[in-house]
Amino acid sequence: MAHVITDTCKKDNLCLDACPSEAIRPLKDEANWESVPQLYINPDDCMDCGACVVECPTNSIYPSDELPASKAQFAEINAKYFKK
Repeated sequence: MAHVITDTCKKDNLCLDACPSEAIRPLKDEANWESVPQLYINPDDCMDCGACVVECPTNSIYPSDELPASKAQFAEINAKYFKK
């Protein structure tokens, strides 16, 4: 199971700093930083530690099995970001 970032993400980077597996992208210095609307978690790299959840001030991060039905599409959106 991985965590998922949803559309309420404000790209404040607090979750990036908290993630021990570096599963969250893009980084602020990456070329696509400005063009993406939110941050994303790579489901293959996520350690499921929950460190990002605690740091997120907008409550935008959920364990994939606890995503509200209205946000379920974000599991695929996060995974798709990494399949470029």
